Amino acid sequence: FVGEIDDVLDRSFGFLLPKRRDWARKWCKFLGYIVRFDPAEYTDKAAIRTKLGYGNEPLIICATGGTCLGQELLELCGRAYPFLKKKMPDLRLVMLCGESYGRKPPQVPEGLGVYRYIPRLYEHFAASDLAIVVGGGSSTLELTALRRPFIYFPLKGQFDQQFFISDRLERHKAGIKMDYDKTTPEKLADVVLANIGKEATWPGIPTEGARRAAQLINRFL
Repeated sequence: FVGEIDDVLDRSFGFLLPKRRDWARKWCKFLGYIVRFDPAEYTDKAAIRTKLGYGNEPLIICATGGTCLGQELLELCGRAYPFLKKKMPDLRLVMLCGESYGRKPPQVPEGLGVYRYIPRLYEHFAASDLAIVVGGGSSTLELTALRRPFIYFPLKGQFDQQFFISDRLERHKAGIKMDYDKTTPEKLADVVLANIGKEATWPGIPTEGARRAAQLINRFL
């Protein structure tokens, strides 16, 4: 199991059936988490910024994954941008919109950096002062491991993001959960201003899952 025992919901499988967590404890090996990098190599934000060509300006990364599902979130960030610029005139907002599959690109103010793909996005997360993302498993896990402040918007009707991932983030005390339908540009700007550049308050998470998986698999080879 990629994760921790507490990631398994402590609920039964159904009437007269065992609890999922008890069943998992008996039958699963828990690996911790798997990320594509060593978080210890990304603690020096200034060095990462120099490597990526960023300066000392406030930096926000807004990323919505690989599809067009987060286009509305990007446009919300774009509408919040003028409010943020009033408080942070040198703000840099980088947007990653993924593949739009024939749809028009997000409608955002002129001058914003909008990209369809950024290699090693986690490095830009590490360089950022704050990230705004949908509630996906990979991006929120990477931001938790990097211990960077972030705001996340779980997709409506997406069970994994609404419950499993949100529960995991709440347990780790990482990220700020928001509801797209209840968030105005002004409100998003206020939350950003209150949290940008904040030091993480949550402890590190176990990220040696790939190594542990390899060690377990190697016993059968």
